[in-house]
Amino acid sequence: MSDDEGMLERGIAEWRGKMLIDREGAKIGKLQDVYVDVETDEPVFGTVKEGLFNRRHLTFVPLRGSQVGPDELHVTVTKARVRSAPNLEMTGEELSQANESTLYHHFEQNYTPPDTESGRRLARR
Repeated sequence: MSDDEGMLERGIAEWRGKMLIDREGAKIGKLQDVYVDVETDEPVFGTVKEGLFNRRHLTFVPLRGSQVGPDELHVTVTKARVRSAPNLEMTGEELSQANESTLYHHFEQNYTPPDTESGRRLARR
């Protein structure tokens, strides 16, 4: 791991638990996990828990263009856009390639699978 990768890993680890704030100032939820692009290692999506007790699920939130504050991350999408995101099934700790594509398209981001064995673009950090 290079020094830059180590700094990114530490930075991402410090993001966990920060409140995600939408572009209109509404609270979305606390950041659970960060998913990075396997080719660039840049943070692309985060997850927040939604729902109550036994009906909780993870919802993905785009992180590109986020502004990091001491206790929060300001994201570029609205809470409504996040709430309307599709519910995606996880296979172990990973999203399938089809679910990745669905997620990117919901948030109007370009998606091309990388030329790797897994064919998946996202990796959890």
